[in-house]
Amino acid sequence: MEINKEELQGKLDKILKKINLPEKKEILNSMEAKTYEASFWQNPDEAKDTMKRIASLKKEIEDVEMIQLLFEEGELEEATKLINQYEILLFLSGQYDKGDAIFSIHSGQGGTEAMDWASMLLRMYTRFFERKGWRYEEIDRVEGDEAGIKSITLNVHGDFAYGYLKAEAGTHRLVRQSPFNADKLRQTSFALVEVLPMIENKEVEVKEEDLQWDFFRSGGHGGQNVNKVATAVRLTHKPTNIVVACQTERQQGQNRDNALKILRSKLWQLEQEKKQNTIESFKGNKIASWGTQIRSYVLHPYKLVKDLRTDYENTQTDKVLDGDIEGFIEAYLKQ
Repeated sequence: MEINKEELQGKLDKILKKINLPEKKEILNSMEAKTYEASFWQNPDEAKDTMKRIASLKKEIEDVEMIQLLFEEGELEEATKLINQYEILLFLSGQYDKGDAIFSIHSGQGGTEAMDWASMLLRMYTRFFERKGWRYEEIDRVEGDEAGIKSITLNVHGDFAYGYLKAEAGTHRLVRQSPFNADKLRQTSFALVEVLPMIENKEVEVKEEDLQWDFFRSGGHGGQNVNKVATAVRLTHKPTNIVVACQTERQQGQNRDNALKILRSKLWQLEQEKKQNTIESFKGNKIASWGTQIRSYVLHPYKLVKDLRTDYENTQTDKVLDGDIEGFIEAYLKQ
C-alpha cells in the first residue's frame, strides 16, 4: 500500500504539537538536576517515582526524535509504524493514564461455566501484560468451587497500564459448547472486568477512624496451603460500606497496604461517578458495571470476537484469547 506523505506529515505535526519536545526536555533537565541534590533520597518513595518519570520522559523524547529522523531520511514505512503506535498515546492524556492499574475479574452467574470463563480471561490478560512488558502481581484470589476462579485482583505495573486497560472495563460475554456437561450444550457465560488507577496516599484522604480491619487465615482451594497465622485482611470503609479483601501476601502488613491501595482507588471511583457529567476526559462509561456489556466472544456455532462499542471484530478467537487484544483497545481509544 502506497504511503501518503502529506497525510503522514499531518499526523507527525499533530504528535509534535501535542508532545511539545522543548517543554518536555526542560522538564527532564529540571528533574535530572534534582537527583543530584543531597536531599533527593531522603524520601525513597518520592525519589523512586521521580526516577520512574525520568525514564518515561527520556523514552518519550527518544521515540519522537526517532520518528522525526525516519521521516526526514525518507524511511516512510518505518516512520508510519512508529507514528501509528504513537498516535494511540495522544488519546491517553487523562490524569492517571500513564500510571499503574488495579485490575479485577469477577465471574458472573452461571456457576462453574462462569468461573472457568473468568480464568480464561485471566490467561488472556496476563498474556497481554507480558506482550506489553508489564509486571503484575496477585493481591487477592477466590478460587472456583470446581474449576476456574470466582474473582481475582492484580496490581499491574507499566507505562500507560491504566490508560490501556480502562478500555476493558465492563462485562465480557462468552458463547460456547459447554465442556462441563456430556451433551455439550451451548452455554452463555459472563464475567466483569474492573479497572482502577493506582492512587497515591496524598491524592485521596483515608481517615483511620473510618476504617474497620478484620484479620483471618487465608487458604487455597479445598483447604490446601491454609496459613496458621491470620495474615489475610478484610477492610471495611464505614462511611461508604466499601469492603476490600487481600490475602495473597504472606505478611499481614503487605496485605494491609494492598487493601488501602484498592480502597483509595474505589473512593476515587466514587468521586468520578459524582463528577461523571462534568469530566470530559472520560469517554463513555469507564466505571465497570454488570449493565455495561462491552464484548462478545462466540466460539460456537461460529468463531467471532466482537466489541459492541466500536464494532471492531476478529474471527481468530484463539489468538484473541491468547492475548492479542491490542486492536480492540486501540479501536476503542480512537473512537
